[in-house]
Amino acid sequence: MVFSSLLFLFRFLPIVLLGYFATPKKFRNLFLLLFSLVFYAWDTPKFLVIMLVSIAVNYAGGILVDKFKAQLKDGMAKLALIATSVIDLGILGVFKYTNFVFENINAIFGTEFVSSFVLPIGISFYTFQMMSYVIDVYRGDTPVQKNIVNFGCYVSLFPQLIAGPIVQYKTVAEQLDSRQESYEKFALGIKRFVVGLSKKVLIANSVGALWESIAAMDVATLPTLTAWLGIIAYTLQIYFDFSGYSDMAIGLGKMFGFEFLENFNYPYISKSITEFWRRWHISLGSWFRDYVYIPLGGNRRGFLIQLRNIFVVWMLTGIWHGASWNFFAWGVYFGIILIIEKLFLLKLLNKLPSFISHIYATLLFVYGWVIFYFKGEGCMGRIWDYTKALFGGTGCAYNEESLFILLNYALILVIGIIGATPLCKKLFAKAEEKCSNVAYVLSLVLVAAGFLLTVTYLVAAENNPFLYFDF
Repeated sequence: MVFSSLLFLFRFLPIVLLGYFATPKKFRNLFLLLFSLVFYAWDTPKFLVIMLVSIAVNYAGGILVDKFKAQLKDGMAKLALIATSVIDLGILGVFKYTNFVFENINAIFGTEFVSSFVLPIGISFYTFQMMSYVIDVYRGDTPVQKNIVNFGCYVSLFPQLIAGPIVQYKTVAEQLDSRQESYEKFALGIKRFVVGLSKKVLIANSVGALWESIAAMDVATLPTLTAWLGIIAYTLQIYFDFSGYSDMAIGLGKMFGFEFLENFNYPYISKSITEFWRRWHISLGSWFRDYVYIPLGGNRRGFLIQLRNIFVVWMLTGIWHGASWNFFAWGVYFGIILIIEKLFLLKLLNKLPSFISHIYATLLFVYGWVIFYFKGEGCMGRIWDYTKALFGGTGCAYNEESLFILLNYALILVIGIIGATPLCKKLFAKAEEKCSNVAYVLSLVLVAAGFLLTVTYLVAAENNPFLYFDF
């Protein structure tokens, strides 16, 4: 897909920026809407129809909810909200889960149902965005948007359309109607975009190559060292890939005057899984908290209900990521850990030395990526085989290939581990305190070097898919 290549942005972004700033302010949302629709439809125009239908349904749903609320017809407003949500979830469910349902029916009953739905790119993200809008209108947390161009711009805004972050309407409502572009914001946007691009191309792609080569091996016979090198590589790949895309989206948003909320806050420094999920994919966690966990009662209806709510949220979080049993297991895995931490473990972790708590959390979220990665038919068997390899079940601690991999990838793995911590940010902040001019020049040099290196890499590479395009 064209979406899988970052060259698409390089080809069109300068033209889009020139066109945007040449357009009168009152028409800039229309300009962004039109380009975003072209961007989305470039390779697969049929998916655009689904998005346009969803935009129309949720725009109308918001109007109806607001109208009935103004007329004090709360029952009708709730009915409009339910109908809109059912349509949203129905569309998402049909395209995302039909194949999975038929596969399992065929496996259980020996039938031969055939289903070949293709998942529209970004549908999980923009569906959740639209649902949050209609729900917030019903709650009175945000005003209704009566301008369909502005609403369509919000849903389809290309910087975060296809892999997040999930932008809640209430966080950008005022920006859609009146935002301020500036040279300073534009410069910060370029810097943030290049940082994200460098994360993706220079680190995620490099460690990803290691993981792909190891994952393609017979995992049932992997030496323990090879297995750990592989899952550490994937742990770094998925972080730099997804946080890199989020940085790019936030940076692009700044260029056009938007301020998107942060989506990552150094999750790999966490000392518990509870802390990890406050730092990882923040927009998704916030969405489930605001629209599932709290409506179910949150922590207001007793401890047992709270534990139930945590478990429900994490089953849904797992399923949201994909139609495969490994995602369900991944959600249950973290749900159980979070419940245990809530019951007693979190208090114990807070009393332990920080490095022990950090080792505990690291081992759990790293292993979580094993469950997350192996999807599809036979996924649970492959997860079990990889688990055995990690803990010496293959009877081989290391071999010559393990040592070769370690020597060849040690540098990029160390760079990735350091880059996943706030160490570089803290050092740069200290440099700014001591000599702001030198720090400023250094930041420009690093951004320019990162940009040149990524461009060189992209010209030579054929494909650069983002991992979260699949979800």
